[in-house]
Amino acid sequence: MSRRGNTVRAGVLAFVALLAASCGSPGKPVDPAPVGNAGWPQPAHVGGPDATAGGTSDTSCNPLASLAPAASTAVPDSSTMSDIKKRGKLIAGVDQTTYLFGFRNPTSGNLEGFDIDMVYAIAKAIFGSADGHVQFRAIPSSQREEVLKKHQVDVVVRTYSITCARKKDVEFSSVYYVAGQKILVPKESKAQKLSDLSGKRVCATKKSTSLAKIATDAAKPVPVSVDNWSDCLVMLQQGQVDAVSTDDTILAGMAAQDSTLEVRGEPLTQENYGIGVSKDRQDLVRYVNAVLDQIRGNGVWQDSYRRWVEARLGPASPPSPQYQ
Repeated sequence: MSRRGNTVRAGVLAFVALLAASCGSPGKPVDPAPVGNAGWPQPAHVGGPDATAGGTSDTSCNPLASLAPAASTAVPDSSTMSDIKKRGKLIAGVDQTTYLFGFRNPTSGNLEGFDIDMVYAIAKAIFGSADGHVQFRAIPSSQREEVLKKHQVDVVVRTYSITCARKKDVEFSSVYYVAGQKILVPKESKAQKLSDLSGKRVCATKKSTSLAKIATDAAKPVPVSVDNWSDCLVMLQQGQVDAVSTDDTILAGMAAQDSTLEVRGEPLTQENYGIGVSKDRQDLVRYVNAVLDQIRGNGVWQDSYRRWVEARLGPASPPSPQYQ
């Protein structure tokens, strides 16, 4: 064999020896970087107690007394309603995540629910037909006052409880629905009411009366605040909170979506829903009250309630209005 052949052979043998060494004992293994607790990611903007929650401690007014209704649902010239009619759209702030009251139908993509029907009733009164005359704006509960004060919407119809604190910033229609705060827990939970959740994490949305109740309850549950009720549902399903506490209307929708969950307890509060309107548009408040009076009497309210709510919460009648 030539000197070149010997050199090549020696090189090959050295490579084989190196390869064999690499396949031998690996020595002490090196631990990978620690990953910590691989829990479920939380929704955005999760917080704790909210000092700006719309609580009911302010008793400086009669929150249920609204402005007297307009004489009819005809649209007067030079009114807020005539401006809306010229625009061609009623702009409504609503929820799109609360099943039964304001949610997006996954099949059609349309917004549906009891609150959505209230919006359509107002639009029908103004335009003669609601078809094509409503622009929905999905908003979190924490932005209800803001969008009204900035005139970004005409009305807010979003399970909106009337309180004296809120009436300092916006006007409300007469009460169109009465709910009550309860708790939602997994069926295997032993908790039957909010007072059974001492030291437990309980979810509600920011700036809600529900969050205020949780934060001030004598049992001292731990408030967890989120942007939307759907965030509470996800956190409960993933075990990040122990319960959700809010209006029975909202909880009924959650329970309808997940059969492993159950609504429990007697009502902790009375939540009177009103339609929010900017303070400088009192003619629209009176007009909305005339529409609500109309649908209480012609069966539209009852038809909507039977369609969306009755199967979950039982029979009900429209609440009687109070006026100033």
